[in-house]
Amino acid sequence: MTKIADFWIQSYKSDRIAFWFELVSFIFTVGASATLALNADNPNMLVVYPGFLIGSATQAYASYRRGLPWILLLTGYFVCVNILGFCVAAGWV
Repeated sequence: MTKIADFWIQSYKSDRIAFWFELVSFIFTVGASATLALNADNPNMLVVYPGFLIGSATQAYASYRRGLPWILLLTGYFVCVNILGFCVAAGWV
């Protein structure tokens, strides 16, 4: 249990701003995922996509701050796909 606590503390101490952006990312991504799962028969994608967009955008910034290029590339891609998905769900495309 101590190793787990040390892991979280080290993450916080290494870059406090990135840590908080990662926390926001986690909250919005889990919220969007839970919304999608609980409404899988008829999800409102106008609610789901913004949650995933905020989650991916905040994680992309945190990855940039931490110098993690592959995670930045992946989450940057998710930002683009979530914007496209929201536009499609809104009927704009």
